[in-house]
Amino acid sequence: MFLVLMVLGGIVFWSFQSAEERNFRVAKNLDIFNSIVKELDMFYVDTLDPDKTIRNGIDAMLYSLDPYTEYFPEDDQSELEQMLKGSYGGIGSVITWNEKLKRSMIAEPYEHMPAAEVGLKAGDVLMEIDGKDLMGKNNQEVSEMLRGQVGTSFKLTVQRPGTKKPLEFDIVRRSIQLPFIPYYGKLEHQIGYINLSTFSGNPSKEFKQAFLDLKKQGITSLVIDLRNNGGGLLDESIEIANFFVPRGKTLVTTKGRIAQASNTYKTLREPLDLDIPLVVLVNGGTASSSEILAGSLQDLDRAVIIGTRTFGKGLVQTTRPLPYGATMKLTTSKYYIPSGRCVQAIDYKHRNEDGSVGRIPDSLTTVFHTAAGREVRDGGGVTPDITVEPEKLPNILFYLVRDNLVFDYATQYCLKHPTIAEPEKFEVTDADYAEFKEQVKKADFKYDQQTEKILKNLKEMAEFEGYLEDASEEFKALEGKLQHNLDRDLDYFSRQIKEMIAQEIVKRYYYQRGGIIQQLKEDKDLKEAVKVLTDAERYKSLLSAPVKEEKKAE
Repeated sequence: MFLVLMVLGGIVFWSFQSAEERNFRVAKNLDIFNSIVKELDMFYVDTLDPDKTIRNGIDAMLYSLDPYTEYFPEDDQSELEQMLKGSYGGIGSVITWNEKLKRSMIAEPYEHMPAAEVGLKAGDVLMEIDGKDLMGKNNQEVSEMLRGQVGTSFKLTVQRPGTKKPLEFDIVRRSIQLPFIPYYGKLEHQIGYINLSTFSGNPSKEFKQAFLDLKKQGITSLVIDLRNNGGGLLDESIEIANFFVPRGKTLVTTKGRIAQASNTYKTLREPLDLDIPLVVLVNGGTASSSEILAGSLQDLDRAVIIGTRTFGKGLVQTTRPLPYGATMKLTTSKYYIPSGRCVQAIDYKHRNEDGSVGRIPDSLTTVFHTAAGREVRDGGGVTPDITVEPEKLPNILFYLVRDNLVFDYATQYCLKHPTIAEPEKFEVTDADYAEFKEQVKKADFKYDQQTEKILKNLKEMAEFEGYLEDASEEFKALEGKLQHNLDRDLDYFSRQIKEMIAQEIVKRYYYQRGGIIQQLKEDKDLKEAVKVLTDAERYKSLLSAPVKEEKKAE
């Protein structure tokens, strides 16, 4: 007993010394930093901007930690508020850059928001704000001018395609709340669908209303779409999971350095439906709270996960007040879902020599088990139960979108068509597409063909290694077959290009809701979800542990 007490006493004494030494090192380096700033301010050859200089030092320090630990000065609180609440003071519109005009233009006004209500349309070129010319100002600069305190007003001048004179709009900024659920509806086979875009704010309330409405419409199964949902509030993901999970279940455990950062989160309410079959759609943009919902439902064998591996953010942030109205958002803990795994994909603590970080390789991940005994892994996001490889967009489509040719065609289309069919029935006709092709040709459209680049590199390497002379005829034949042919490419990839055009047009009339409906028509993930939800045996087997084969005696 005496020996044990002596050892424990030694540990306590060592810990005290360690803490005291650490406090000294922190104080010492802060004193040095403070002295450096003062010396620079007094003796540096040029006059320093103290705010900019110290901000750069703060940003560099935080950059060495992780991308989620950030500093927000007093005049930058709106960005933090938008992150936490999903809202901001502005007009409610996406803007895009027109390279030819060197100006920003309206890309997508949000439904029921000031931009849409005053009559702004996609394609409107932004000319002036309160008389200030916007020529040459980038999207970030224009966005900052459009945003501001709720209730303030300004005059916006735009040039609308098809009109000679600029148009003026008086706009009052409002609190812009991006839609939590831009679309929900009943699909074929009595399948419900809910697109959940964020966990910021209070999306659980709208989710509950949407689900109960779908139940009234007679749905017998549900698809929850979390693709490109970057997360938000942890409590909201737990609240939504609780709709389908019994009360009292532990969904998330957080672990940090201090006691306040370590918590256990359980379901607190009676569920809405414990039996309805669920499918959750995910992709690489599914992160944070979205991964908590998807991962928890997977760990509890409550939903089949379909899509591609999620982002892999297993870190939790909280905000801390700082002097002079500033705030810091910092990482305080990691979270662990019901199986005990953490989905964090990148180890920021152990950086490479050049400061870069990489994903944890699958070979170093650990196997965990769901409630039914299915194998799942940590360290790389949530791996779907069914992986659906996304369709690769053709190279030509990238350039058509980049050069605003799809966007410009949609603008011209809307000038000629005051109305269109409902999103479920709308389609781009062959005549429409022929018109689009003519517009592309008139624009003298040019784009890089990757095959030409690769062939050129291969030819140079063949010459370098001495093989070109013997393979010259083969290279000539291949070059002939890979000749740049715009007509051929527009026809060959017409299906994918038509889909992009249709989505751009539909959004002009039916906003974000219409764009989602159009996208779902050829959605590979959703088609797989429908297959699973219409096959009860397969659904059940996907959520059951694999049956172990009994070894037969020889």
